[in-house]
Amino acid sequence: MSPKDPLLSALKVCILSLTSEGGVTDSNPQLSSCCQLLELIFRKGLQQPVLALVHRDYWHCLEQLPQLDSCGRLSPISLALEQTSACKKLLTPQGKGRYFLRLALKRRILGSVVQHLLHTTRLLEWYSPTVSILRNEEFLEPFLSLLLVLTEMEFKLEVENCSFLDESWLLPVCEVYELVPCRELGMVLRYLGGRVFVLDLIEGSQAQVDRFVLPGDIIDEINGVSLRNASNGQAGVVLARFKGSPLSLRVLRWRADDGAVYQPVVKLLQALKQENPSLQLISRPQQQCRGALHGEQSQCLNEGRIVYIVQLLGKANIGMYGGKEVLQHGIPLVLEQNQPSKTVLLDLKETHVTCTEKSTKLELFQHHYPEISCVGRYSQPDHTIFAFCVVDCPETHQTAGFCCIVLQASSTQECEEIVSRIVTGFKHTEWFV
Repeated sequence: MSPKDPLLSALKVCILSLTSEGGVTDSNPQLSSCCQLLELIFRKGLQQPVLALVHRDYWHCLEQLPQLDSCGRLSPISLALEQTSACKKLLTPQGKGRYFLRLALKRRILGSVVQHLLHTTRLLEWYSPTVSILRNEEFLEPFLSLLLVLTEMEFKLEVENCSFLDESWLLPVCEVYELVPCRELGMVLRYLGGRVFVLDLIEGSQAQVDRFVLPGDIIDEINGVSLRNASNGQAGVVLARFKGSPLSLRVLRWRADDGAVYQPVVKLLQALKQENPSLQLISRPQQQCRGALHGEQSQCLNEGRIVYIVQLLGKANIGMYGGKEVLQHGIPLVLEQNQPSKTVLLDLKETHVTCTEKSTKLELFQHHYPEISCVGRYSQPDHTIFAFCVVDCPETHQTAGFCCIVLQASSTQECEEIVSRIVTGFKHTEWFV
């Protein structure tokens, strides 16, 4: 039996989940997992030079790919590299590498990028022949096959929404507003962490009346001029330059699609709140989220993320099938075993779910979303019990099969909230069982 690489196995599952008739958009819950796996593959086996002052990342390798094709013309790869290097919103090699991967997916050139790298010996030698997938013949062929599948897919990605790629694969909600100001906009701005935050709206101003921005939002661009890493007062200078002209504002929302605070800005918002105790972060009517910054009894913050305090009721191996139908007998099976419950912290991260025992801080399990086959709420007795199935169950020493993990939230609303957030990580969902 030929060896398997866990990154390639996870990438295969993720790509299968990406299939979409209308094309893959930024709202696809599997996109960030797919991109992160690609990034891990490009980093695997990347060797660091001796006595180097700068940590080498995969972008340092990609940016040195030959600029011209065999006919002496700029190739699509070179154009993508050039666009990445010129993007002023990216400050780190990690951000540039992520931006380039998104461009390559959108332009369907990622397979060509890898082929180009394989034929550039001086760059390929940056990778360890014993560790890297790119230099392992047994792993390289299936990797190229997966890239071919990605090349045939349509990625409808908004590449301009890239100001947080330095920190995270998870992107903020980004909206563009076109307006012709009839008076002063009336925004009080605060420059913090290389971002331009809206601190307050002046009473009676156009911003306050139109409410196209809210306190806590970030002004990312004005008429195409990036405000990433802007100096104090730069937004005012840009606005003055376009005074009396139509304005196009690119705004990054402080809430994510799931209603939670967008993770990379949590600490910055807390700093704003400390500096300005009167700061009021107002939710839009369609975005309801409890305990976003200060938490409630059933929630807490861990590194800026909302973490749920729930009860782990137990787990059991349910056999070789992990479809949503198995929850009908999987949940009762676990409950009948009457296993000792544990108070745990359920952390729904960008790419995986982590469960930690609250009292000891011991990690009980961690599962990437591609490993989860289904999730559902139990219809009895009070709609607070939910479960999800994952590949394998280590405690039963099974080499294959599925495990049903059952937990209980503090309320029906929170149970729905948790299930909804897990749903964003994969497609196969069952709301009631």
